[in-house]
Amino acid sequence: MKINIKRRYTPIERLLNPLNHLLQNQSTSAIITFFAVVLAMVWANSRWSESYEALWHTPLALTVGSFSITQTLHVLINDGLMAIFFFSVGLEIKREIFGGELSSPKKAILPISAALGGMLVPALIYVFFNQGTSAEGGWGIPMATDIAFSLGILSLLGKRVPISVKIFLTALAIVDDLGAVLIIAFFYTSDIFVNDLMWGFVFLLILLLGNYVGIRNQLFYSIISIGGLWMAFFFSGVHPTIAGVLAAFTIPGRVKINEKLFLRNLDTLTNMFRKANPNDNEFVTNDQMEILETIKEVSMDAATPLQKVEHSLSGFISFIVLPLFALANTGIQFQGEGLSVLMHPVSLGIGLGLIIGKFVGIVGLSKLMVSLGIAELPDRSTWNHIYGVAFLAAVGFTMSLFISELAFSDDRIIQISKISILFTSALAGLIGYLILRFKTKPLQD
Repeated sequence: MKINIKRRYTPIERLLNPLNHLLQNQSTSAIITFFAVVLAMVWANSRWSESYEALWHTPLALTVGSFSITQTLHVLINDGLMAIFFFSVGLEIKREIFGGELSSPKKAILPISAALGGMLVPALIYVFFNQGTSAEGGWGIPMATDIAFSLGILSLLGKRVPISVKIFLTALAIVDDLGAVLIIAFFYTSDIFVNDLMWGFVFLLILLLGNYVGIRNQLFYSIISIGGLWMAFFFSGVHPTIAGVLAAFTIPGRVKINEKLFLRNLDTLTNMFRKANPNDNEFVTNDQMEILETIKEVSMDAATPLQKVEHSLSGFISFIVLPLFALANTGIQFQGEGLSVLMHPVSLGIGLGLIIGKFVGIVGLSKLMVSLGIAELPDRSTWNHIYGVAFLAAVGFTMSLFISELAFSDDRIIQISKISILFTSALAGLIGYLILRFKTKPLQD
């Protein structure tokens, strides 16, 4: 939503305004992450390839008194920064379940059905090609959808895509993310250390108790989530990104004052400010300052902590976490690689699982639900919109790359899986874009 108000801009604000508008564009994050992928592949295949590998294997240590933890930069990105990414995923999931497109059966049935089809069919295709092999455990890779890239591509199409289709893809991707989280928790977890896990649940209970008694301070949730819950899960053997999702579900999702009370309070405070005696200089009076601070407090009470945290994290995740993850995980060396790598069973399982499996699963379950009268197509949409969205949902990228790191221990298989993910995601994104660009008509206002 673009809000136009009259205000004075400082020289630095006028200078930075174009950059701020660019960063607020939904497709900008996807473009920056794409350039991070290109940089990683060029770097890894250049004469400086050794420096690429050396950078991500740089050991970093955190020491507090007698406590010390040492991990490589790569591990800290995948287990630390990505936990923040999964925390934002958890916030999205909670918001959609309690107040969004997944909050009622009527709204949720189509995207949930489509997402389930888009997870089940790709997994079956992968297992078909890899059953009985050492790589069989990679079945979760083609089930994933990269919400940032898919929505970024969708935003490039402007008025050719109704807002209801964007909401459908968002809800579908969020259900998909929830599925990925559950898969990671139950199937890609190493040996569990029960004592550490129990401490994790103690910290989770503290967070839930804080929510119950009405604590809305972000610092409280940050300290307990990072210093307690994440640390406990990190040492427990359960992947610490799960801690991010669990922590997100403890963030309060209710406003402190309702809309009517907020507007009444705001009117009262505005009138008080209007009647306050002004200074004849650049400074406000003490009374005016007190009114302004109260307006700020009332405004904070009218928003949910969940949405405030989600909003404050969006830029950090879009422009720091995801590009860094891409830079650290897509530096694939192609020396000696030919088309044969795309014919490897792992590559076929991932590639066909994403391209064919996602399309068949999403479209198939959607048509079944609509034909049975259980669900309806999104408002002002056609089946061509659903076809295009089904291919955009096959852009696995971030989530698929992340799961491939958990699913395999063989570096060769990891490299093959990453090549297939990158190739297939690019192809799926292109097909989805072309369908929506040339098989749909611009909407009339």
